[in-house]
Amino acid sequence: MKGIKEMKKPLLFALAMLPIAVAGGYFITSYQLNMYDQTTIDQILSQVGNTGNLIMISVMQTVLYACVLGFFGYFLSEKIGLMKPFRFEKSALLRTVLLSVIFGIVFSLDYWTFGRWIPELNISETTSAGLTLSGWLGAIFYGGIIEEVMMRLFLMSLLAWIGWKLFFRKKDAVPDGVIIAANILAALSFAAGHLPATVSFFGAITPLLLIRCFLLNGAFGLFFGRMYRKYGIQYAMLAHALLHIVSKTVWWIFA
Repeated sequence: MKGIKEMKKPLLFALAMLPIAVAGGYFITSYQLNMYDQTTIDQILSQVGNTGNLIMISVMQTVLYACVLGFFGYFLSEKIGLMKPFRFEKSALLRTVLLSVIFGIVFSLDYWTFGRWIPELNISETTSAGLTLSGWLGAIFYGGIIEEVMMRLFLMSLLAWIGWKLFFRKKDAVPDGVIIAANILAALSFAAGHLPATVSFFGAITPLLLIRCFLLNGAFGLFFGRMYRKYGIQYAMLAHALLHIVSKTVWWIFA
């Protein structure tokens, strides 16, 4: 009976992720299609048949990731003591918003730094695609929520739990150092996960592309992990979504 009770909250959380995953999968796929040229789109569609099939497959994958990883991530988060009540406290909310605005502005500088240093990025086209409705909503639903479920709630929690059980099993609580290490590993894993797509898109990895990949996808992940550890996963989601909103707003005004 106790086991069933422990599964209730993770299951409710996974079900709550379902509509968000559907929206995230739909909009992120639409956004990605806006980024590709017609030749690339034709190559992709030749494997799945048509745009409708591609979107359906993407939505199904996103739902699978969000619900399954959301369920186990919630369960693990409770086990390691990182799951917080799903509400926003005023001081933590203000701090999260302030830091997210600052980091969002820093993130937006990609347009004027790496975007100029790496001509192959086609930064103007990428930015234009990101400022479409699908670009905004994909960044918020998929980037802000689904990616945090996968990378922080699940992966970071799993790494912390493994580290705890392997090296500190005699301790009643997970040491802070283990959680910090898990945050670093999760951020690096997320960045490394972008390398195959980078190679596929550019044909090779240059030192500058490698730096950009780990800086943009890894460094900011540490910030989201810090929000998760200190305040709860809802703050990591909010920070991630706000970072995208602020950076896109800067591009919309100045780029």
